[in-house]
Amino acid sequence: MSAEPVHIEDPDDPEIILRDLPEQERAQFLRQYHEAVDAAHDPADYRRLRQLLHAWRLTVIATRQPGYYEEIDAVRNGTARTMRAEEAIPDWQERLAAARAQQR
Repeated sequence: MSAEPVHIEDPDDPEIILRDLPEQERAQFLRQYHEAVDAAHDPADYRRLRQLLHAWRLTVIATRQPGYYEEIDAVRNGTARTMRAEEAIPDWQERLAAARAQQR
């Protein structure tokens, strides 16, 4: 019996992201990706490249949600349904205070 290696896709792989993005998102991704790759020649900017890839992976996930583009349009034209953070997140004030305390 021979074992074949299992291929696990890295979700932050730029080829995977590009493949899975809707067509209308690809040009912007490529623009941002090339800028980040150029900047990543400096080791201090490598983290920015990793963060960019992670953000675009989340974009892939978001764009798969039904109504994603309609919600984006609603935000842009001011018709999105919104609510205050305090209403949406029960312990919002405590979280906000903790985050501010961490920044100090």
